[in-house]
Amino acid sequence: MNWLWLSLYHGFAMFWETLWALVLGFGISAALQVFVSKEQMTRAFGVTNWRTMSLATGFGAASSSCSYAAVAAGRSAFQQGAALIPALAFMFASTNLVVELGAVLWLLMGWRFVLAEVIGAFVLIGAMWWLMSILFPKKLEEEAREHANIASHSCHDHEHDHEQQSKWVRVATAFWMDWRMLWKELAAGFLIAGFLAVLMPADWWKALFIEGGSPFLRLIENAAVGPIVAILSFVCSIGNIPLASLLWANGISFGGVISFIYADLLVIPLILIYLKYFGGRTTLYIVLIFYVSMVVAGVIVDLIFAAAGLISTGPRPASPIEHATITWNYTTWLDFVAIALAICLLILKMRRKRSV
Repeated sequence: MNWLWLSLYHGFAMFWETLWALVLGFGISAALQVFVSKEQMTRAFGVTNWRTMSLATGFGAASSSCSYAAVAAGRSAFQQGAALIPALAFMFASTNLVVELGAVLWLLMGWRFVLAEVIGAFVLIGAMWWLMSILFPKKLEEEAREHANIASHSCHDHEHDHEQQSKWVRVATAFWMDWRMLWKELAAGFLIAGFLAVLMPADWWKALFIEGGSPFLRLIENAAVGPIVAILSFVCSIGNIPLASLLWANGISFGGVISFIYADLLVIPLILIYLKYFGGRTTLYIVLIFYVSMVVAGVIVDLIFAAAGLISTGPRPASPIEHATITWNYTTWLDFVAIALAICLLILKMRRKRSV
């Protein structure tokens, strides 16, 4: 049973390494959610233009969500009159342009991947906008809106008593709501990465992604396979970052990593939710256009960073998930501070519940 305990240990050790960054990210995200209301985020998106796309992207980045809650929020905005393309941009930004994802990505993979994630996000949203504009039938949008009005399923129930809460209590509530939404995805991400690090030989990863031959063929293949791995892994949101670090250490291209990270909105459970929210034809268009946009974003980011000399060509460092250990160092102290902060916010949240 050594492989089991070693896998669990690797997964937990990497969680411990990133815990302080998660608490910091969730804290900043909660503050943004309190000071930027969801009413502002979903208002005046009835048409698709530069203004509404910019606002949808910005509000999405400020509205941290798990992938499931992001889809529910996007459906809600669409149902209330927002155009479909800004609603899709909001969904993507609220899972891939959030502070906590950037913090964990920086910690596990470095600042270059954070910069690539941000640049690629705008490339992806632009590609999605263009493809939806030329390929998505106009009449299908109204059919999808009618379908969304009929669908009553919701992935997340938000609390509606904000008016009676102090801002600090609201921050505490938003902080723990994010943890409640994401803990399963985070646990799955670290566990899957831990088991893969122990059980999967490096040769398996090397066989999955082309490493030789034509550089352009390798670039396209890696960017195309990355989202497929994400879809099959069932891991979305921040939970796919540990696995991304493992893929990078074992041969996937820079652009392949980026396209893999973006595919958190294409995991199979979410595709089933799209079917319920938007109907079969709309879901088919969304999935195909999202996939193509992710591949295009991965390829373009790879080309940009290669031209700028920002992609290392030397030996790659081992994935942090493969060598994660629990040691007494500065990370331990940061984690203790983060845990104390989280406990304080939990006390604020529990006091609010007792007073209601």
